[in-house]
Amino acid sequence: MPGFRIGLDLVSVEAVAAAIATHGDRYLRRTYTEEELRDCAGEPERLAARFAAKEAAMKALDRGDEPLPWTSIAVHRDAGGRPTLQLSGAAAELAARRGLANFELSLTHDGGYSAAVVLASSA
Repeated sequence: MPGFRIGLDLVSVEAVAAAIATHGDRYLRRTYTEEELRDCAGEPERLAARFAAKEAAMKALDRGDEPLPWTSIAVHRDAGGRPTLQLSGAAAELAARRGLANFELSLTHDGGYSAAVVLASSA
């Protein structure tokens, strides 16, 4: 396993808004943590960025066919407002098996799309 891995994902804000309109609370509770839902206040653009972060993290973790609950990967904000990635449960266990202990996250949104880059590195 290399000393670092990168994951990148791009998500249509319209697709997230459609998922919310179609599946409502079921989609939101299955995909996002309570803190993420509070932080985003229902804004599809911000939720799309968090979805992109979850997908980018799964790519950086090289999960293959291993199932990971969406809520085992969460975006939080540090005291300065910078987005950070927190893993729990199955995602944290996979990261430990892969020897990945540090995660950096960058989020952006523009023109109807949200994107995320995750850099995962060994301890």
